[in-house]
Amino acid sequence: MLTQAPVVTILPAKDMDRARDFYQNRLGLTPQGARPDGKFLFRCNGGATLAIFPKPEGTKAEHTAVSFVVDDIVAEIRDLKARGVQFHDYDFPGFKTVEHIAVIGADKAAWFSDTEGNLLCVHEELDRAKPEAGAAAAARPGRLC
Repeated sequence: MLTQAPVVTILPAKDMDRARDFYQNRLGLTPQGARPDGKFLFRCNGGATLAIFPKPEGTKAEHTAVSFVVDDIVAEIRDLKARGVQFHDYDFPGFKTVEHIAVIGADKAAWFSDTEGNLLCVHEELDRAKPEAGAAAAARPGRLC
């Protein structure tokens, strides 16, 4: 059953070395290694995997390709910015970011792009009880997965 199947998110990369450096060194993801088909895998919590695969022409999605659930979005943004990640800011009617963060329903969210143009997000679920959030974020600095 699919309800028991591990999930792999696959993102295209024009430049695999550049993309791998971004995911490993800027986002702090744990590398699993290269596969014979050219993909490079990163292990994520909960049995999920993020894979980048070579696609010389790239792709241009205009939607969020991956969103990482974090305990403390402000701390995560601060850590990612210190690693060189640049966040997007938006100011549209009914949708505005403040210090890179937009509140959407029961989530706070902030967006950035990887080196290949894939749109990524970090989001904090506001309705989740998290009295230990500060300790959890401190225990895993720079780790989205």
